[in-house]
Amino acid sequence: MIATLLIANRGEIACRIIRTARRLGIVTAAVYSDADANALHVREADLAIPIGPSPARESYLDPAKILAAAKAAGADAIHPGYGFLSENAAFAQAVIEAGLTWVGPPPAAIRAMGLKDAAKVLMAKAGVPVTPGYLGEDQSDKRLAKEADAVGYPLLIKAVAGGGGKGMRRVEAKADFLEALASCRREAASAFGDERVLLETFVTRPRHIEVQIFADRFGNVVHLHERDCSVQRRHQKVIEEAPAPGMSLKTRAAVCEAAVQAARAVGYEGAGTVEFIADASEGLRADRIWFMEMNTRLQVEHPVTEAITGQDLVEWQLRVAAGEPLPLAQEAIPLIGHAMEARLYAEAPDAGFLPSIGPLTRCRLPGRVRIDTGVEEGDEVTAFYDPMIAKLIAFGATRAAAARELAAACRAVEVWPVKTNAAFLARTLSHPDFVAGGVDTGFIAANQESLLGDEEVPAAALQAAALGELAAHADLSEPWSALPGFRIAADPDLTVALQHRGETFRVRAEAARGPGRVERFGAELVVFLDGEAYGFTEPDMALAAGEGLGSGLVLSPMPGQVVRVAVKAGDAVKAGEVLAAVEAMKMEHAVKAPFDAVVAEVAVAAADQVVEGALVARLEKQD
Repeated sequence: MIATLLIANRGEIACRIIRTARRLGIVTAAVYSDADANALHVREADLAIPIGPSPARESYLDPAKILAAAKAAGADAIHPGYGFLSENAAFAQAVIEAGLTWVGPPPAAIRAMGLKDAAKVLMAKAGVPVTPGYLGEDQSDKRLAKEADAVGYPLLIKAVAGGGGKGMRRVEAKADFLEALASCRREAASAFGDERVLLETFVTRPRHIEVQIFADRFGNVVHLHERDCSVQRRHQKVIEEAPAPGMSLKTRAAVCEAAVQAARAVGYEGAGTVEFIADASEGLRADRIWFMEMNTRLQVEHPVTEAITGQDLVEWQLRVAAGEPLPLAQEAIPLIGHAMEARLYAEAPDAGFLPSIGPLTRCRLPGRVRIDTGVEEGDEVTAFYDPMIAKLIAFGATRAAAARELAAACRAVEVWPVKTNAAFLARTLSHPDFVAGGVDTGFIAANQESLLGDEEVPAAALQAAALGELAAHADLSEPWSALPGFRIAADPDLTVALQHRGETFRVRAEAARGPGRVERFGAELVVFLDGEAYGFTEPDMALAAGEGLGSGLVLSPMPGQVVRVAVKAGDAVKAGEVLAAVEAMKMEHAVKAPFDAVVAEVAVAAADQVVEGALVARLEKQD
C-alpha cells in the first residue's frame, strides 16, 4: 500500500481523499496556493507544501511545482483529485517517470479520451454508439459554419478538450453561430489551453446518463451502475442521483455494458466515468442513448455511487494504483436504495447565478445528510477557484425518500454574507415534475421562474426580523432568538422599521412572530429561513439600492478579469447587446446594454481586473 500520498488538489475533494487515506494509515500531504494558506484541506492534512501564487495557472496547474512538492513531502504517490491536472496525460507520465505511483489511469488512456472528437472516433470503431455531428480537423470559421448548417439547428458547440460545461454553447439559429463560436473558443482557450471545437446535434429531450467504471491492471473491468445528472444549469450539473429514474433492467444492462466496452477499448485502469446522452422523448431506450465522452478521473458526484453500493471509491483507487486487483467482481456489486447529491454553490440565483465571494461569517450545514466540503465557518470564498461550498448527499430506501431528505437538508443551510443556491436547490428537489422523475437537461431553464421563488421578502422573514429587532433593543437577543415562535405582548401601534436591499418595511410588533432563525452580525440582522438568508438594517443605516439604475451606468456584476470589450465610445447599441465580457471562476459572463443608447464612455480594457460594481461603460439614451 502507498505510504505517503500527495494530493494535487484543493477544497472538498482534497478533504475527501484525506479521510480515506487516514483510515488506511496513509500519510497525507496537501499543496496550497497563497489564497489557500489557511484552507481546510491544509489544516486536515499531515503535511502541507506551498506551491505559489493564488491563480491556478501559477500553482495547482503547474506540474513542476506539484512534483517538487511531492519530493519535499517524501511522497511515493500522487492523487490528482478532479479538475486541475487530473486529466493531463503529460503530467501523469511525468509522475510515473519520477518514480511515483500515479493514482489514475494510464497516460495513453487519458490521451485517447482527452479530446472529444478523437474519443468519439475511437468509440465508434469499438462499436459504442456516438452522437451525430462534426469531428473534423478543419477549424476555420467557414468550414465550421458549413458543417453547422449540415448538422442543423439547434446544435451544440463543444470544446474538444472540454469538461464541466465549460467551452460549450447551444446555438438556436444560423445568425447566432459565429458569435457563439468565438465565445466558446475564448472560454475553451482560457479553461483548457485549447480552442478547438466539435459540433453535435442537439437532442430535444436530453437526459445525461453516466456509468461509473473501474478497471485494474489484471484486465478486470466492472461498472458500479449508472447515475443521472440531467438536472443542469448552463451545462453545469446541479443535482445528481443514482440509479437513474425510469431506467429498466434491460436498458441498464445495455448502457453499462457499453461503458465497460469503452473502458476495454482504451486499456483502462482505475476510476472513470463514461457519459451518455439519451433522447428521453420516449423514455430511456437502449437504442436512443449515445456515447458523449469519458472522464478519466473520479467525478464530483461519486458519493451517490458510494451510497447505493456501500463502497469507498477512493479506497478502490488507492488499492488499484498500488497494484491490487479490484475489490469486488461484477456480480458482487450491490445496488441498494436511492441516493441524491446537491451542489451548494456560492452564487446569487436572483442575480443570474453570479458567483458570490467573501468571508463565511456564518456557515452551518445540516448534520442529517452526508456533507463533503472544503470550508468551515470563518473561511473565505475567493474569486480564484470553483464557487462550490459543499456537496449534500442524501440516501433513502426510495427515490422519494431521498428527495425529501435532501430538500429538508437544503432548507436547513445557514450561510452569511456569501449568497448561496440552497433555497433554489430545495425548490428544485420539491418540484412536482422532479419528484415524478420527469426531468431532462432543460428542466431548470423551463421552470426557472418558479424555482427562483418570489422576489418579495416573505412575511415570515419580516416577522422574525421584527422580533429580533425588538429583542435587540430590549437587550435580550439571545433568549429571544432561541424562541422564534414567541409572541410579544406590546402596544399594537408599536412598529419596527426594517430595510432589505434598499426597500423599507414597517412591521407591527403585534404580528412579530415567525419560524426563521435570527442572528445579528454587526449592524445587520439576518433571518435564516428555508435556505435563504435575509439581511435587514435600520432604514437610516441602509445604503440606497440600485444607485445609478436607469442613469446609464453599466456596472460589472461580479469581480473578475475583463476578457473582451466589444464597443467603443460613440457606438450605438441596442438593448441586450454585449458591451464587454468578464471572466471569473473559469466562466465567462456577458455585460449587456440595458436599453438602446449611445456609448458615452468605456471605462475598462481587455485584461483589466475589476471588482463587483466597477464601472464598465456609461450609456446615454437617445431621444
